[in-house]
Amino acid sequence: MNTQLITIETLVNSDINKTWNCYTAPEHITKWNFAADTWHCPSASNDLRVGGKYTARMEAKDGSFGFDFEFIYDDINAPNSMAYTLLDNRKVKVNFETIEGATKVVVVFEPETENPVELQREGWQAILNNFKKYVEVI
Repeated sequence: MNTQLITIETLVNSDINKTWNCYTAPEHITKWNFAADTWHCPSASNDLRVGGKYTARMEAKDGSFGFDFEFIYDDINAPNSMAYTLLDNRKVKVNFETIEGATKVVVVFEPETENPVELQREGWQAILNNFKKYVEVI
């Protein structure tokens, strides 16, 4: 497995509890969990507990491609952090930190080996940017 880690982050103009809820509640996940406007997230489920499973369906709107993004929680410290393992055994950590009334979200993940690291960074960052935009307007 690749030992290089990728870090992405954003500062969400929202309090930590609302930010955490929008990041973890399926009714919110389906509104922001895609990297481009040509994609969407038609369904999501989240068993928010250690050992619980998260599943989000990610699909091209034209139906040409889709996949399930799935993981199992290793640690949850609501509303400050979570750690999980993707089904291919890659590890991810997400931290939420209050900074002057806003919430800094930092995601650190192990990249997969099929796509260039920069492509993965850009894709995950685009999703996190969608998350920020969504939280700040609801």
